[in-house]
Amino acid sequence: MATATPSHSSFAARVTGRVPAPLRASADSSTYDEFVAEFAPTTGPLRLGQWACAQTDRPSTRWGPQAQTYRATLALGDRIGTAQVSACGPVAALTAMLYEWGIAVEMTAFHQRTSGADIATFIQGANGTRVEWSLGLASDPVQSALRAVVACANRLLT
Repeated sequence: MATATPSHSSFAARVTGRVPAPLRASADSSTYDEFVAEFAPTTGPLRLGQWACAQTDRPSTRWGPQAQTYRATLALGDRIGTAQVSACGPVAALTAMLYEWGIAVEMTAFHQRTSGADIATFIQGANGTRVEWSLGLASDPVQSALRAVVACANRLLT
């Protein structure tokens, strides 16, 4: 995961724009590293391996609201496998893959901000009994969003 240079400044001070309201107090009072450790866990039962959109050879003039086919390698504990779904975007595809694997993550809020050279994606997700916020960081907005979904799933699973 891409991370900025460690600092003792607050996480909020490292983000362009405002952190989502439910996370502001924590982002203001936590260092960058503390906030990332809490909301962007890199360990947990769920891991995302390879990720690809199968329609990479289609001309951009044909892109639009139609579903695309996505493939991913997922690991849940000791179980490792490949998932494939058709969805209107990568986040929808990953949440559908997780659902097929028995992991419920309904996204109820989504925000992206810049944080240095990275994109910080904040999501709020629910599984029917709990609600958690999570964070994904990457230089690419899609990878940032996918990391946030995985972090949210791991927070909901633990």
